[in-house]
Amino acid sequence: MFSFTPLLGAQSVSPASQSLLEFDGGIKVLIDVGWDENFDAENFKELEKHVPTISFILLTHATVAHIGAFAHCCKHIPKFKSIPVYATTPVTQLGRTLLQDMYASTPLARSVVPADALTQSAYSLGSNPNILMQAPTPEEIKTYFDLINDLKYSEARQPDTAENTPPLSQFTITAYSAGHTLGGTIWHLQHDMESVVYSVDWNQASERVLSGAGWFGEVGGEVTKELRQPTAMICSSRGTGPRITVGLDQRDGALINLIEQTIANGGSVLIPSDSSARVLELAHLLEKTWSEEHPDSPIRNAKVYLASRTIGATMKYTRSLLEWKLEKGIVEDSFDFKYVTLLERKSRVTKVLAQTEPRVILASDTSLEWGFSKDAVQSLASDPRNLIILTERVADLGGKHKSLGRYLWELWNGSDSPSRAEQDWTSIAPIRLSSHEASLRSANAAALEGQELQLYQQYLATQRQLQTTMQSDSSTLLEPSGAAGDTWSASTSTTSEDSDDEHQGRLLNTATILRHTRKKLGLSDEELGVKILVQRKNVYDWDVRGKRGEERVFPFMAKQRRADDFGEAIRLEDFPREEEPEAPRIDLKDGARKENEVGQKRKWEDVAVQAAGNGRQNKHQRTVSNGQGLNDGDDASDGEQEEDTDRIEGPSKVIFNTEELQLQCRIAFVDFSALHDLRIITNLLGLIQPRKLIIVAGDATETQILAKEARTAFAARVGESSKADEVFTPMVGDVVDASVDTNAWSVKLSRNMVRKLQWQKIGKLGVVAITGQLAAASLETPAEDDEGSAKKKAKMEITSTTENNKTNLTPILDVVPANLSIPVRSVGQAFHVGDMRLPDLRKYLQSAGMTADLAGGGALVVNGTVIVRINKATGTIEVDGGAYSLDKDAMTFYKVKRKVYEGLAVVAGG
Repeated sequence: MFSFTPLLGAQSVSPASQSLLEFDGGIKVLIDVGWDENFDAENFKELEKHVPTISFILLTHATVAHIGAFAHCCKHIPKFKSIPVYATTPVTQLGRTLLQDMYASTPLARSVVPADALTQSAYSLGSNPNILMQAPTPEEIKTYFDLINDLKYSEARQPDTAENTPPLSQFTITAYSAGHTLGGTIWHLQHDMESVVYSVDWNQASERVLSGAGWFGEVGGEVTKELRQPTAMICSSRGTGPRITVGLDQRDGALINLIEQTIANGGSVLIPSDSSARVLELAHLLEKTWSEEHPDSPIRNAKVYLASRTIGATMKYTRSLLEWKLEKGIVEDSFDFKYVTLLERKSRVTKVLAQTEPRVILASDTSLEWGFSKDAVQSLASDPRNLIILTERVADLGGKHKSLGRYLWELWNGSDSPSRAEQDWTSIAPIRLSSHEASLRSANAAALEGQELQLYQQYLATQRQLQTTMQSDSSTLLEPSGAAGDTWSASTSTTSEDSDDEHQGRLLNTATILRHTRKKLGLSDEELGVKILVQRKNVYDWDVRGKRGEERVFPFMAKQRRADDFGEAIRLEDFPREEEPEAPRIDLKDGARKENEVGQKRKWEDVAVQAAGNGRQNKHQRTVSNGQGLNDGDDASDGEQEEDTDRIEGPSKVIFNTEELQLQCRIAFVDFSALHDLRIITNLLGLIQPRKLIIVAGDATETQILAKEARTAFAARVGESSKADEVFTPMVGDVVDASVDTNAWSVKLSRNMVRKLQWQKIGKLGVVAITGQLAAASLETPAEDDEGSAKKKAKMEITSTTENNKTNLTPILDVVPANLSIPVRSVGQAFHVGDMRLPDLRKYLQSAGMTADLAGGGALVVNGTVIVRINKATGTIEVDGGAYSLDKDAMTFYKVKRKVYEGLAVVAGG
């Protein structure tokens, strides 16, 4: 059995992707934990219901649409981070930097507490105050991604299973290249007779940095054997709608031409992109173009900047992932930029935007709602000489607010530019905006005040109690904020040396909060759970009947001493250096610092001052291959503090401000999304030949266009229109039954039957023919020499069945009695089992000393006289010897037939 349920991303304008696959035996697999720019926590209500039963998780791409909510779910959904997760190494490493950039760029990434979670509070504020959830710290994000199991391409792996989920017997997962992003994955899942291929957002063509999708093997240009004829193929439809399809050189040439024209006119160029995926292709193109241009070229006088809060770490990981890039033309130092300057601090981005000379800025994010691209568009939009180049279609997510990226896309897509009508990408002209106003929304965090803070405390108490009830691991409790009067920090790691003390402290702290708020919340003792034992006096017992998890034990954790082979572990924080005590930094009004200030080292005149300045510079700057600092190091001496000085510590809310932005610049569109189009997927379906096709990850129009073409291809292949029903287009939440069309039953083999089996090898599989009779489990005939043990086992099975009030319905397949063996044996006939492919047969014959060449029409010519064909209609192998007269030709004919039979298993009917 195999069923598929799209949790997000099916016939939806939202690019967020979440899919649930369920196999026989209750095995559930979650693929992707995507999000969109709205960062709405309501998207995970359905996912939370399935988390306790999910066996493992697979991740496909390091983009917000596929991995953006991973840290949020680990932080806020109980038991989520205990589920095994699998991904390729680039997806793990680049996904980490992507989420750190996202949470550092916008408070909305923390997500707003759902309104219905606050309606039951005793405090009524009249309106939703947009209270923010707790954000995972960079250390927590790193911890979550360290839990991911890394895989290589074409590496079959039997995954681990989560606690209290069914065992994964004979379940294998294999990752194949999907193109589109570095480490992007097409997943193949094999379980018993079910073979599922999950391919979302893939690109068949190879690019300058990224390789194409790994559909085809190295021999004969055929589809990889493991990916052929799957039970079901789950494919995305995004990109299959009307679009301009061009080659790699045309696409890159159009982008560079637009940049050259803008710089020649004295303008600057803004290219919004993501911060970990498609930005690699764009950055490599710009670096290569600037390095190959003549020194007198006008674009060599313009600087190129790559702006993202974690771009330094992203490029560091990219340089270490050489084996995942395209094999041709990529060298180890391809991302040691000489002409592209990396910007991570907002102060540096502000200084670059204040410049007047032409420049090219590649910044995150494509929606222009967060990231440094938002700051850049505010600075560049009012100058008619400047140009904004959109590289992806920005979705319209609905709602009251439309992102600026979507607004610009609609302006470009709705224009009637002659160059667009002619689809001439080599000389495409941007459209000029005049008298256009756009609403630019800013999301800023602000501290909670008054009843808002009390409302947030009650929400935390309720959520903490919910998590305590659902899981036994108290270390994952939500951490109250320091602004609520707690005595411990929310950023304390659970892996510290004193973790036992922290667990106990959190437990008592939880009880303290509940004790003060239980009346306002209206919670009873039963709702408070076992924590009543530590918050009420003279209570020493608790009814544990019917309770589970922590509810069955007294809430007490004994203090344990941490020790290793050398004795008790030493806590370094108990032994600080005397000359470096922990003390807050005090800044004077004139920007200077006291020379003998407590907690500061003494300065030795100008040399010490310079050394301190250089130390600060080295801490915050990212270097490029020429050894110079960012922006040639001219910002290092200004003594600026780290950015995010307006960051709110503790409970906070989000406040939206809207300003009108005057658009006088020009806009253009060059498609750098690198997704498959309708022609490619239609041709590939005929080669893969899936039994069933499930279409997800696209809007309703794209889904219906692909479904129509797929049904036509299915009907042409099988020659009947009834097979058109094998194409499914589910909505979000719909359950699709895509099981294989076979009749299979489970039986047990008797001991006598097992002893008589004679296996034949076909590749990695074993084949044997069985003739026997079925009998009920209680009628199994035990072996004579094992009569005692068989009776004992039967007695134990009967006892177990009686205790559980269940009946074993699995039948027993036993040997045929002697009086029936002769008639049954006369009915069976020998038959051949196996899959013979001409490229494999060619290698087999060549190893035997014969010459074999593939000819047109799917034929194999052996020694120039014998032709081997495979009849696709019947599936039989035809060996034609022709009109031969020489004995050696006749010997070739018989040798070929013998080799064909050796490649198959001859299974006897008796």
